[in-house]
Amino acid sequence: MRATTTPPKTALPREIWVLLGASFLIAIGYGIVGPALPNYAASFDVGVTAASVVVSAFAFVRLVFAPTSGRLVTRFGERPIYLWGVSIVAIGTLLCAVATEYWQLLLFRSASGIGSTMFTVSAIGLLIRLSPPEARGRASSLWGSSFLLGGIAGPVVGGGLVTVSLRAPFLVYGIALVLTTGLVWWQLRHSSLLARQQEDEVPELTFRQALRHPSYRAALASNLANGWVVFGVRMSLLPLFVTAVLAEDEAFTGVALAVFAAVNALSLLFVGRITDKRGRKLPALVGLGLLAVGTVGLGVSDDPWVFLLAVAVAGLGAGALNPAQSAAVADVLGSKARGGSVLAGFQMSADVGAVVGPLVAGAVAEWSYAAAFGLTGVVVVLAFTMWLAARETLPATR
Repeated sequence: MRATTTPPKTALPREIWVLLGASFLIAIGYGIVGPALPNYAASFDVGVTAASVVVSAFAFVRLVFAPTSGRLVTRFGERPIYLWGVSIVAIGTLLCAVATEYWQLLLFRSASGIGSTMFTVSAIGLLIRLSPPEARGRASSLWGSSFLLGGIAGPVVGGGLVTVSLRAPFLVYGIALVLTTGLVWWQLRHSSLLARQQEDEVPELTFRQALRHPSYRAALASNLANGWVVFGVRMSLLPLFVTAVLAEDEAFTGVALAVFAAVNALSLLFVGRITDKRGRKLPALVGLGLLAVGTVGLGVSDDPWVFLLAVAVAGLGAGALNPAQSAAVADVLGSKARGGSVLAGFQMSADVGAVVGPLVAGAVAEWSYAAAFGLTGVVVVLAFTMWLAARETLPATR
């Protein structure tokens, strides 16, 4: 019989807090280099298209290299691939700071994408293997919060560094990553928990085997929808809608993005515990429902206040969805199985949504913004229907 309660405060291992601190620093770094990258690329006397390629190359390489990262994690384990991944990003970022030609910047930034997907896949694997089953939702919430808060703080720091030099953000971020790599290695090198797991006979769960589980298929669909909306359409179409339809300036776009982030962060604070107590399926369905309503509401808004309300609803939905879907993937994989390809597939689904979403929605927006946001809402609803057919994965407690 499935229990509906969980111990009040299941302690998370020290290793989890080390990973959370590292993810916060890494996310700050993304925000630091973000404001500088397009202008830095343009400083090499290239056009807007070439400058945009540098930005998209990072995401493209992440997507292409994800399956290889999964195989590396399966072959060598999470901890070494995590450290190698962060190290590659550190070296690539430092090389970006000293690039003298455009092609060098493009090459070094692309190489950083390889390291990024290596440490992302391995970090999720470590999070799954180290989190107690009854606290996976809370661990996922903290993980998402660390990246979100780092992403909010990063542009503030990066904006100040850009006034010093366009190269300064890359130099600072590269040095920070070197220090982060050393810190994680130092803190985890004698981890008794990791040592015990490495001594265990570890089975492998393949991507094909995981696909047989309806909850994993639902998580792939919802993560694709999440990437489509949150990392794609929100960043590409929302600013254009603000200026073209609402006739507001860029400052209002900043307010809208801040509202989304704030509501998302507030949602993450409490959804994790609900996910661990009530199960993964209900929060996922509620999150997807709110995300669909908020997304469609964006396209039919003609008043700034109604628009901000729709943004808040979408942010609340995204915050409710993420811990639930991540915990469900962790349940399917289990703490004793190694499944780099399973984790890589989950990450790739969001990357595919982030790449395809802006292209498809942008093309539709040429005709109608309402139709573009409506189509995006349909993608979310399709994920909702897949979660309806999914099984609850929360482990039963005795």
